[in-house]
Amino acid sequence: MNTDTAFEVYAAMRQHGIAGTVVPVTPDDPASTWIVLDADGRDVTTAVLAGVAAARAQRAGRGFIVTR
Repeated sequence: MNTDTAFEVYAAMRQHGIAGTVVPVTPDDPASTWIVLDADGRDVTTAVLAGVAAARAQRAGRGFIVTR
């Protein structure tokens, strides 16, 4: 993922309580590809992206239910 996508994924991870660290593949080049690492340093990008997509799809609805 690119820098802009990495920022959006990081924000969604924090919003939905998904663990992980978003880092560039090449630490000296922030314009490089970004991945998500777990606490043990393993690449969990695919799982996190799926978790973010699922969390966004399950947004809680807010409003009123009117019955007749």
